[in-house]
Amino acid sequence: MRPVYTDMGAKDTRSGFGAALLELGEKDERIVALSADLMSSVKMEAFAKRFPERFFQCGVAEANMIGVAAGLATTGFIPFVGTFANFATGRVYDQIRQSICYSGKNVKIAASHAGLTLGEDGATHQMLEDIGLMRGLPGMTILSPCDYHQTRLATLAAAEWEGPVYLRFGRPPVPTFTPPEDPSFQIGKLQVLLEGRDGVIFATGHLVWHALQASYALEAQGLSIAVVNVHTLKPIDEEGVVEWLERSPVIVTAEEHQMYNGLGDIISFISTKFCPRFIERVAVRDTFGESGKPEELLQKYGLTAAHIISAVERALEHQL
Repeated sequence: MRPVYTDMGAKDTRSGFGAALLELGEKDERIVALSADLMSSVKMEAFAKRFPERFFQCGVAEANMIGVAAGLATTGFIPFVGTFANFATGRVYDQIRQSICYSGKNVKIAASHAGLTLGEDGATHQMLEDIGLMRGLPGMTILSPCDYHQTRLATLAAAEWEGPVYLRFGRPPVPTFTPPEDPSFQIGKLQVLLEGRDGVIFATGHLVWHALQASYALEAQGLSIAVVNVHTLKPIDEEGVVEWLERSPVIVTAEEHQMYNGLGDIISFISTKFCPRFIERVAVRDTFGESGKPEELLQKYGLTAAHIISAVERALEHQL
């Protein structure tokens, strides 16, 4: 009998980050937080109120914020910098590359409002290329948790992880379905949520929930499709991915990111290297987004459970 994941209440993943940041501040005096004029949006206000001497409001000066964080890391602090994903990557790529990754600084980049589900702020703020940008940086770890509880756990784990970490989370309330304390969460390891004999869906971030719903719907049609949560995109669990590639007739990837340079490319790269397979991708297809409600945008750009089901069906047809 496969487990049934139910929505325990919609909560935004950025609040999971904020809760964990406060926990970390209580436990470790080395934890400091820096904001680029988005303290409330990134849920840093509780930390700032509790530890004003360890909170730095850098203003709309993201490049400077990265430089300050690198300096703080040099002196032994563990800085968490927080802003929107488009500012946290595209706007300050040079500073992250030169000041953090090149010298392996222990800085954690907390990137909120990633993907299409940023919603009404539109294409300029809907960062759909960030996984690709961060993946190309030597030494960068990339975490993309699926719900509130896992974002909290990922933030706690990031503080313990030595070296640069990019932590990707979102704006809107989304279903909470993982346990508050989950021993199966481990940086660098796949998380198998559902087993399946007929295929596998590799999903990350907000689309993990949609992948689960797709798998349950397909089960009603007599198909047993596994769901694997790829919460760590770098370092990727190559051994775990290869195991699923070898045993799965059907393979689908699902992500709230461009189809290029994201999860689909990561799985395809591993497939090419170890186990060549046909892979269907659910992702944004080389276009910018637009202003709209999150659920409407997911529908228009093909990122819902129904679209994942269609991808599984196309992959099945390819096997015939």
